[in-house]
Amino acid sequence: MHFTSERRLDDGVLEREFALGEIPGILWTPEAASASAAVPLILLGHPGLGLHKMYPRLVARARHSAAEGFATATIELPGSGNRPGWPALDQARADLRRAMQAGEPVSDEIIDALVLPLVDRATPEWQAALDDLLALPEIGGPVGYSGGVISIGIRLAVVEPRIVAAGLFAGSFVPRAMFEEARQVTIPLHVLLQWDDEGNDRQAALDLFDAFGSKEKSLHANMGGHTGVPQYAGDAAAQFFARHLK
Repeated sequence: MHFTSERRLDDGVLEREFALGEIPGILWTPEAASASAAVPLILLGHPGLGLHKMYPRLVARARHSAAEGFATATIELPGSGNRPGWPALDQARADLRRAMQAGEPVSDEIIDALVLPLVDRATPEWQAALDDLLALPEIGGPVGYSGGVISIGIRLAVVEPRIVAAGLFAGSFVPRAMFEEARQVTIPLHVLLQWDDEGNDRQAALDLFDAFGSKEKSLHANMGGHTGVPQYAGDAAAQFFARHLK
């Protein structure tokens, strides 16, 4: 990992862009973070639309977390943004769009092709980024994971022991194979569900929540579509991470 840019935002948050090999990423740290006052870290997941497009939402989440005393970081997902193209992923995305525009059910084959290779490739990249982030003197852990493709969050919760709590957004398609992995998840979970999410199978989201093996898990359902998450939902998530990372 090497840093490629640095700037101080108007609220004192330090924003640094970095590269982990070919993988771009961004790290935000609170103004008070230092080697003598290391802070916990939250990994900010996102849906893979590209960091440039997602930046306004990501930096808003980072500022909110910094106000709570947390560093946050994110990386570009495979096949997204300025990373090399991934024809198989592009084809799966096109198949998904066609099915949804035609009002047809999204088949298990499309969901598997879209999600499973992404999980397999993105998870070790997140772990490699975590290795380098935790080597920074101003970041001391513990670590949480927040948002993004829920299947990536599930895989990380299973294989990455440094992640001690996760806030997940039930707003993406989940392959059936991930339900088995969900049963292996044991860390505390805060799951957000938009009740009227037009692109999400509500019953599948409820079944997934039921499958999680965590003894501490909470489901927060709000009325509205995919992009209608109320502000107070973020406040509840912040309280969840404050309980488990401080």
